[in-house]
Amino acid sequence: MKPAAFDYVRAESSEEAVQQLKALGPEARILAGGQSLMAVLNMRLAQPSVLIDISRTDDLNFVRSEGGMLAVGAAATQACVEWRSTLAQEVPLLSQAFPFISHFQVRNRGTVCGSVAHADPSAEIPLVLLALGGEVVLRNARKRRTLPAAEFFQGMLMTARAPDELVEQVRFPLAQPGQRSAFTEFSARHGDFAIVSAAAVVDARGLCLAIGGVSDRPRLAQWPAGLRGAELDSALNDFAWELEAQDDAHASATFRRHLVRQLGAQVIAQVTETSR
Repeated sequence: MKPAAFDYVRAESSEEAVQQLKALGPEARILAGGQSLMAVLNMRLAQPSVLIDISRTDDLNFVRSEGGMLAVGAAATQACVEWRSTLAQEVPLLSQAFPFISHFQVRNRGTVCGSVAHADPSAEIPLVLLALGGEVVLRNARKRRTLPAAEFFQGMLMTARAPDELVEQVRFPLAQPGQRSAFTEFSARHGDFAIVSAAAVVDARGLCLAIGGVSDRPRLAQWPAGLRGAELDSALNDFAWELEAQDDAHASATFRRHLVRQLGAQVIAQVTETSR
């Protein structure tokens, strides 16, 4: 299929983008890399009357370390973050997840903020943002507000972003001394959407496990760092059932629960063994 007819506006700055959102209302959509949006438009799952292109806005094209966070602007591509020379030291979990994200051609155009704004429950970047306790900065013509990832994601392709707001940047907490992380996923083929993805982080606060691809959004469980053996198996089993997996064309609910247990145990073993 082809998308329904729409008008196109190219914004030269973030200020112009939010003013356009204010003027055009809920019929407008932001276009950055377009790797998720164009597929949705082609299937006519979304039919906006106007696309506001922010891909050439210099003030939104940044990746920088500030205030204990790695801040990524709305126009920054996944590739420019992936190939950042210090990423593995700054946000190891994000560095570990990038090779699982589709293919390099898609990462060359797709944006980090676009993936977060799209909120696909199988997407890797939203899962990493949730696992690390990251933030989403939203801006409209009047003000900015910052939401934790846990509040931003509200359901399948649903977020807390208002129609007149731009996802201006996302912020990943920088790794702290002693923190360990691991990421893995299961998919039909490398680069396909994950059937189940898992990210684990252990630090002074304890152990957290984030799971994607099962529920209508990435979900997080937090446990004591010393959880081991039968207690860990029981916690993983309880979490697998809490996610309320459903049968679909790609996998049964039973298989997804099995993957939660197996992949969860795998990434937790990686972070707990290396932290001893």
